[in-house]
Amino acid sequence: MKESYNDIIKIRRMVFADIARIAYDDIDLKKLGDETYRLIPGEKAQYRENIFRERAVIGERLRLALGLDARTAAETGAISEGIEDIDVDTRVYTPPLVSVIKIACEACPTKSVFVTDNCRKCLAHPCKNVCPKNAITIEKGGAVIDQAKCIKCGLCKNECPYHAIVEYERPCSKSCGVNAIGSDYLGRAEIDDFKCVACGKCIQECPFGAIADKSEIYQLIKTIRSGKQVYAIIAPSFAGQFGALTTPEQVFAGIRQLGIKEVVEVGLGADITTLNEAKEFIEMVPEKEPFMGTSCCYSWKLMVEKNFPEINDYISESSTPMVYSSHYIKKSHPDSKVVFIGPCISKKLEALQENVKDYVDFVITFEELMGMFVAKGIEPSEIEVDGKIEQASVTGRGYAVGGGVAKAVEARIHELNPDQEVKIECAEGLAECVKIMKLAKLGLKNGLLLEGMACNYGCIGGPGTVVTAARAKKSVADFSKESPFSSPAENANIKSEEILK
Repeated sequence: MKESYNDIIKIRRMVFADIARIAYDDIDLKKLGDETYRLIPGEKAQYRENIFRERAVIGERLRLALGLDARTAAETGAISEGIEDIDVDTRVYTPPLVSVIKIACEACPTKSVFVTDNCRKCLAHPCKNVCPKNAITIEKGGAVIDQAKCIKCGLCKNECPYHAIVEYERPCSKSCGVNAIGSDYLGRAEIDDFKCVACGKCIQECPFGAIADKSEIYQLIKTIRSGKQVYAIIAPSFAGQFGALTTPEQVFAGIRQLGIKEVVEVGLGADITTLNEAKEFIEMVPEKEPFMGTSCCYSWKLMVEKNFPEINDYISESSTPMVYSSHYIKKSHPDSKVVFIGPCISKKLEALQENVKDYVDFVITFEELMGMFVAKGIEPSEIEVDGKIEQASVTGRGYAVGGGVAKAVEARIHELNPDQEVKIECAEGLAECVKIMKLAKLGLKNGLLLEGMACNYGCIGGPGTVVTAARAKKSVADFSKESPFSSPAENANIKSEEILK
C-alpha cells in the first residue's frame, strides 16, 4: 500500500483487527452487520460522500476478510449472507482471490490526454502542429482535444511550453504489468481473472481502496482455538515490519503468544532452494536448457505460465522457500497445521496447488498478522526475549530484497565451481518481468540466470507489507548479518538430503 494512502491503510488494518477479534472472542457471525456501525460510528462521513456508502463498503471489506465474495449494489443483502460456508477451522477459498469492491470503485477514466486551464492560446500552436491525427483545434478558450480522434500518443503534452496538457491513466490498470484490468458496463474497474497473477499491485495503487484480496485469518484463528498444533513459517522480509524497535526475536515471541506452537524462518527454506537451484543451473544451463529462471516468486511463475508457455519449463523446478519450509515442519510434525506469513498475496494461490496444499494450510500477510496482534493486545516490542534466531544463512535471509535470490544462487554455484561464470539479470515489477521474458523467448537471454520479482524492490515491496521498502531493506540487511551461517551449505538445520527434492 502506498505510504501516503493513510486513510486506506487505516481502514484495511481496522478490518483485519476486527475479524481477528471476532474469531478470538468467538462472536456470532450473524451479528456481522453490527460491526459496520462499530467501525463507522455516528452520522458524519469520514471518507466518502455519505456514511451509508462508507458502511456498505466496510461491510464488503469484512466479507472479503472472512473469505466471502464482494458483491455489487444489485446483489447486496445482509452482509452475513453465506457465513455458514466460511465459519470453519480449515482453509476456505472460492475464486477470485483479488476483487474489485464495485460499490467503492469511482469508475476512474481510462487513459486520457486533456488541456488544463493553464493553456495560454499561444500563437505558435505547437500542440496542434505535432498532432498526427488532427485532434486539436484552437478555440476561444484555448486548445481543445477531440477525444474521438486522440490516440493518446502524448506528443502535444511534450511540446506544450506551458505544460498545460496533462496525461493520466486509471491507477489500477496503469500499475498492472499483465494488462488484466479493464472496465465493466458502468466504467468500473474489472479484473480479468485469466490474466491476473495476484501480484496485488492494483490493491496498493487504488486511491479509493476499491480493490482487495480474500483473507484466511478467521479460519486460521478458529484452527488455533480448536486446539490443533499450528506452526508458523515467516518470510525473510518480516525483519523491520513491526516497528523499528522490535527485534526479530520479539516478532517470533509475539506470534507464539497468538496461540501458535512455534515459528520457523522461511529463510531456512530459501537455503534449500538455493542449494537446489545452484545444482540445477550447473546441470542444465546451457547444455540442456538455454537459461534458468528462479522459482521464488509465484506471481512471476504464473505470469510465465500464462504468457510464455513455450518457455515455462525453463523456470527452475525447485520448490519455493515456502514449500521447503513447510516440508521441514511436516516431516517432524505430520499432523500439524502450517501457516505461511509473508508480504505476498499470490502465495494464497500457490498454497492451493496440488503439490503444496497438503503442506501449507493457511497463508496470511504481515498486515493481517498485525491485525491479529491488535486484536489480542500484543505489542511485540514490549516482550522480553532471550537468545537469537539461528535458522537461516545470510543469503537465505537476503531473498527478501530484489536480486537476493540470484545472488544467493550465484554464490553457491561459485562454491561448487569456482571458475564458472554466472551471468545474472533481475527484473522487478511485472511489466519488467514481461519484457525480460519476451527477450528470453527470442533467445537473447541464453546462458543467463534470470530472477523475476512481481514487486518492485522484491518481497519487501509486497502488497502485504507494513513499512516502506527503504526501511525494510536496512532491517533485512541487519538481520542477515546476524546469521551464524554465511552459506546455505553451512546451515546446521539442514541435516538430510531427503528434504532436497
